Amino acid sequence: MEDKKWLEAANDSMQLEKIRKANDYTKKFGLSLTEEEGTLLLRERKDVLRNQERVEFGEGILPKLIYAFCDSPYIYQDNYVETLGRLQDIFYFYKNESLDEYTDDELIDFMKEQFDGPCQGSLDYLEDTRLETFARRARFGQGLYEEEDEEG
Repeated sequence: MEDKKWLEAANDSMQLEKIRKANDYTKKFGLSLTEEEGTLLLRERKDVLRNQERVEFGEGILPKLIYAFCDSPYIYQDNYVETLGRLQDIFYFYKNESLDEYTDDELIDFMKEQFDGPCQGSLDYLEDTRLETFARRARFGQGLYEEEDEEG
C-alpha cells in the first residue's frame, strides 16, 4: 500500500510540474493556476476518473485542456479554475459516452470548436447539446462531422 501512495505522490508532482510549465504559456492570455488550484484540479481529476470508472496513464488530460482552451475569448482568470474543472469532467464523461471511438485530441478539438463557436462559452450547452450529438455519432458509427439523418 505504501508503494501505491508513493507512486500517486510522484505522479501528482509530475502533473503539478506540467501545470507550472503550462502557466509560462498561458500567462500571455492572462491566465495562470496557483499550486493550490493545480492541486485542486488534480484531486478533482482523481474523483472524476473514479466516478467514470476510468484509468489514465501518463500526463493526463489537464495539460492538453489548458493548452487547448487558454486562448478562448470566454475564459478569464476569474472563471479559469472552475472552467477547467468542468471541462475535465465533461471530457471524461463524453470519452465514455462516445465509447472511446475518438482520440483524446479529436474530442478536445471538437469541444474547443463548439465552446468557442455555437456554445459561445456555455459549458451547459456544450455538455447537454453539442457533445450529446458527438457521442450519438460515435455510438451509431457516424463520422465526427457527418450530418445526422433527419428522420431519426
